[in-house]
Amino acid sequence: MKKILSIASVLICLFLNVESVKAQPKPNLDKVVAVVGSNIILLSDLNQQYAIYLNQGNPTDPRAKCYFLQQMLVQKLLKQQAEIDSIVVEEAQVDDELDKKMRYQVQRMGGQERLEQFLQKSLLQYKDEMRPDIKEGLIAQKMQAKITENTTVTPLEVKKYFDTYPKDSLPDIGAEVEVGEIVLQPKLTKAEKQKYYDKLEAIRLRVKSGEDFGFLAKTYSEDPGSASEGGDYGFIDRQTMVKEFTAWAFKLKAGEMSPVFETEYGYHILQVLERRGEQSHVRHILVRPQNTPQSLERVKLKADSIYQDLLSKKLPFATAASLYSNNKETQYNGGMMLYADNQTARTTFMPVEKLDPAVFVVIDTMKVGEISRPTQFNDQQRGNEGYKIFFLKSKIAPHKASLEQDYPKFKEQAQREKESKVMSEWFEKRKETTYIRVDEEFETCDELKLWVKKDKDSK
Repeated sequence: MKKILSIASVLICLFLNVESVKAQPKPNLDKVVAVVGSNIILLSDLNQQYAIYLNQGNPTDPRAKCYFLQQMLVQKLLKQQAEIDSIVVEEAQVDDELDKKMRYQVQRMGGQERLEQFLQKSLLQYKDEMRPDIKEGLIAQKMQAKITENTTVTPLEVKKYFDTYPKDSLPDIGAEVEVGEIVLQPKLTKAEKQKYYDKLEAIRLRVKSGEDFGFLAKTYSEDPGSASEGGDYGFIDRQTMVKEFTAWAFKLKAGEMSPVFETEYGYHILQVLERRGEQSHVRHILVRPQNTPQSLERVKLKADSIYQDLLSKKLPFATAASLYSNNKETQYNGGMMLYADNQTARTTFMPVEKLDPAVFVVIDTMKVGEISRPTQFNDQQRGNEGYKIFFLKSKIAPHKASLEQDYPKFKEQAQREKESKVMSEWFEKRKETTYIRVDEEFETCDELKLWVKKDKDSK
């Protein structure tokens, strides 16, 4: 497929990499390398982006700084327009994005301690520094979505896009499949869960008797995202957490602690540290009940029963998924798995080489329309186990791309190209009415010639 380096894609790259920008300490000497309206870009921020580029094993290439500076200019211009249009993002959305990036960073570095050593600061300090950049990235992304929201492509435009390919240059498409799944996880009885309730109740009484909540959270909490921070979640709003958690977070006063309560994640105790309008600063301790041999046997029998109903056609696969599957992402999608590497398209067609190896092993010998026997799984990283039933809905053999067979792919690319043109036209207009200055050190960058031209003309 064609690779289009557009202003729109530049923004996306910047947003995805923004968590890396702060990963190196800033030098003492600094200067402004670009100005967009009332927004400035510092040399230290640019150098940090380049340092991450080198740390990822890329070769030394000073021209990469030109590309990174272009990314930053794009985001600043979008941010400025967002301020004019009163576009904002909710703090809860910033918190969620920040937490996701922190979890990714911790996982990538092999643990929080190693990440903190690399950063030479605590995770809390890092999150505080990252927050403005994450928020700016979300605002710019939202502004871009507004600019392109009415941009659509017609079937004729898709055909015209396809016809731009020379017939001898059409790409090869690898094998693809559509796979459905029903995920069944064990459920514990009240008696099986009682010892976990009792364990957390004992911890709650220790807090009541004067022991430090934060220390006990670090020692006993089974929430990997907050345990190392003494269970501290920071400020949350009413949309951030599951309903049971939210109910206690906004029912209690500052300093008060909840009784033991249950959510889909396990048993919690929660303490409110501070209330600020519609936000609550909380910390918690989580204990996760563990499956028993008996609970695993029960879910196996249930999986076997559903499998028999599917084979006898008493129950369509999509109906069974909606009734029984524990995977919320696919439960109401007919059980069909979405291609995770292309979330914007929300396509159910997945390249075979991108399948989870555990899924590939099962569906590799299946025929289209066939349903697998229940397969046991154990995801230790997420703490999930149980049984899965797979359905091979379709399979496309490797082939040379064609409009008839690959229309959704070409439609998606034609859409991106059209959005890119819309964004380019928007930037051209905004640059004419926005003060932009680029430091002379970067005036020779090919990527920045259009930005520098505006700077020169304004002198």
